[in-house]
Amino acid sequence: MTTHALLQSFKASKPAFGAWITLPGVMNARAVAQASPHLSWVMIDCEHGLTSLQPGAAESIQAITGLGPNAPSPLVRIPATGFSNSTSWQIKYALDAGARGVLVPMVSTAEKAREIVADGRFPPGGRRGFGNPFTHGVWSINAAEYIKSANENVVIMIQIETKEGVQNVRAIAAVDGIDCLFIGPYDLSLCLGYPPPSPDPHPDVEIVIQDILKAAHKEGKKCAIYCTSGKQSLKRAEEGFDIINVTSDIGAMAESVAANLSAAVGRESGAAAFRY
Repeated sequence: MTTHALLQSFKASKPAFGAWITLPGVMNARAVAQASPHLSWVMIDCEHGLTSLQPGAAESIQAITGLGPNAPSPLVRIPATGFSNSTSWQIKYALDAGARGVLVPMVSTAEKAREIVADGRFPPGGRRGFGNPFTHGVWSINAAEYIKSANENVVIMIQIETKEGVQNVRAIAAVDGIDCLFIGPYDLSLCLGYPPPSPDPHPDVEIVIQDILKAAHKEGKKCAIYCTSGKQSLKRAEEGFDIINVTSDIGAMAESVAANLSAAVGRESGAAAFRY
């Protein structure tokens, strides 16, 4: 079986740092995935990013796993939110593509969380169907081995980023089979009536973020958060977050271009503009 760097970080009890992929194409996905030995995972964003679920995510996952045993774990954020009835087939598409984990945005109730778990697990733990002829090959195992190992190796992640989700966070965290609560500080801030982080969230939103972290850990679940810089990510790691997004492909690209051009003209880089 190909390596699962995210699960290895879990077992080592150390923060799992990752990067967001918003731009389409196998070369972009591959470039991000091999950018640093400190990457445990990459998130192919099919919600707000430009990669399609099929064939885009599948092709990007192939490009990432093709890097070999040190490749980060490819994860997929599906387009459908927890308010939608479309999460089931989109989870199927993402996992059939060979994703090591799936992220569902805007999950607000324990009932929806249980539905997501069922869609992400083979029976008897869920209702996921099997039939894709390519999935097990992405994991470098045979079909029987994939069916036997997938339930324990696929990471089910849900985003807490709505007012209702905050109100129900303890019940959501208690749902068996949910591996991680992922905090989306941008939509969380907006849903609570605050401006988006720039770069840090409003103090009132920060209180909510810490409450979500505590709720997740109380139930033995991992807690993740989206950050936009290494400095911010270090702070979150020190606070006890388990999974931390450090940067995005477009964010890192724009930041590097701006910094190098500033240096070329003999100026210091100014304060970073609002970016995701």
